[in-house]
Amino acid sequence: MQIAVLSDIHDNVWKLAVALEAVKGAEILVCCGDLCSPFVLDQLARGFQGPIHIVFGNNDADLYRITAKNAKYPHVQLRGEYFEADWDGRKIAVNHFNYIAMPIVRSGEYDAVFFGHNHVYQNQRVGKTLALNPGSIMGCQFDGEANRTDVDSTFAIYDTGTGAATGFRIVGQDVAVMA
Repeated sequence: MQIAVLSDIHDNVWKLAVALEAVKGAEILVCCGDLCSPFVLDQLARGFQGPIHIVFGNNDADLYRITAKNAKYPHVQLRGEYFEADWDGRKIAVNHFNYIAMPIVRSGEYDAVFFGHNHVYQNQRVGKTLALNPGSIMGCQFDGEANRTDVDSTFAIYDTGTGAATGFRIVGQDVAVMA
């Protein structure tokens, strides 16, 4: 099974449209938080027909409207701040924050842990657990002083058969596999 993993959209509907087109072949979509505006939920739900699981991040401030919109989309599940699933025998945990996710990774209890927050793509095995941060759809990173650096928008697809993930970079309207 192929699981599309996105994070940190931050209202970048243009790059999200490219990512959604690229992941149409996946069976499940997981969003690791920071949709930001409620209208992003509409774009996710209309752009991906399979099950969608969303955890909240620190920039999902309008939870009332996000939750209200969700009622229109039975294939979208809002999972709060933490979510666990077993897909094809793979135990997976999802959280927004990298500094919460990494201790979960190190626990060794999961086959994969998906997370976001710092906008840095990470595809790293720690023991038996894959730590997967798909980077950001937003396309920028911030340092500790809130200085912005533009970076490629990225996302990933996790394969439950192999237990591995492939990263993708959005370049304009195209998608390229990350080296």
